[in-house]
Order: sequence, then C-alpha cells, then structure tokens
Amino acid sequence: MTKTEKEFEIETKRCRDIFEKKTRDYGTSWRILRLPSLTDQIFIKANRIRSIEETGENKIGDSSRGEYVAMVNYSVMALMQLELGVDGETELPLQQALALYDKHLGRTVALMLDKNHDYGEAWRQMRVSSMTDLILMKLKRIKQIEDNDGKTIISEGVEGGYMDIINYSLFCLIRLAEEDGSNPSTETKQ
Repeated sequence: MTKTEKEFEIETKRCRDIFEKKTRDYGTSWRILRLPSLTDQIFIKANRIRSIEETGENKIGDSSRGEYVAMVNYSVMALMQLELGVDGETELPLQQALALYDKHLGRTVALMLDKNHDYGEAWRQMRVSSMTDLILMKLKRIKQIEDNDGKTIISEGVEGGYMDIINYSLFCLIRLAEEDGSNPSTETKQ
C-alpha cells in the first residue's frame, strides 16, 4: 500500500466513523433532502472554510477539519441520493446505508488513485486554500447543472463533481493532518 493509499484509508475511516455514528443517532433523515439541498449544505461548509481562511477568524471554534469531513459525507449522501432517488424510502437500515456509503466512497477513492497516478500527486504541492477554492468552483458548476435540470452539453454531470469534492476534501484532510502531526502514516523529523 502506498503512502497516499494509507493516508486515504485513515481519513476515509474517520469520515465513515462519523457517518456511522450520526446514522445511529439520527437515522437516515438526510434522505428527505433533494440534491440541491445537499449541494447547498456542502456549499455552506466550503464557504465557512474560505471565510476562516480569508479572515483568520473562527468565532464558533469548530475546526476546518470537521467541515471537510462534513463535505465528504454530504457528497457521499448526494451520490447515494443519485442512486436511490429522493422519492424512495427515507429510512434505510444502518447496514444498507453503510454498504451504500462504502460503495460510493470506494468508487471515488478508486477514481482518485487513477487520477493521482496521472497527475503525479500534484495536490501535495497545492495550498489547502486553493483546494477549498476548487471545491467552491465544483459547487458552482453543480448548482448550474442543477439549475439546468441536470442537462449538460459537454461536461460531466453532478456525479463527477461530487466525487471531485470528496477527493479534494480528503486531500485537505491529509494535508491538515500532516501540518498538525495527527496523521500516523507521516514520518516526523527528530
């Protein structure tokens, strides 16, 4: 397993753990949300991070890490909604929800590994703030596609956008873990 795969494994496990705990607490109440509502939830999180990055102020104290985790989880929920539709059963059994989560996150990480190979891990040289901007750009694109009733002429649909948001959020989580030393897969210098 490569360093990147190990780091992704650590961060995806953290995200999944939070998803599982929240599903145990709230059930799958998110199933009532239409895709634009999930997109807006992701936007709120990304916009808050950008605001903190620009102002240097964080008045409510929640970490940016938590917001990136939320963007991963809301994006996975959006992929699940794309598969299931919003008109179906709102309450899913925990094991079904987790299986769907694993399926969509697994597909997304596989995509990242392919792209990461082709791009030569360029994300490691990027600023976290640039990745936040890319997430916001992806959200604007998704919102435009949603406003166009899901129709596109040449571009990928919303699924690809959500997958990119997941991967950029995971990149940010890895970079933040490296910066604060909370990633056990990184070597610390003595």
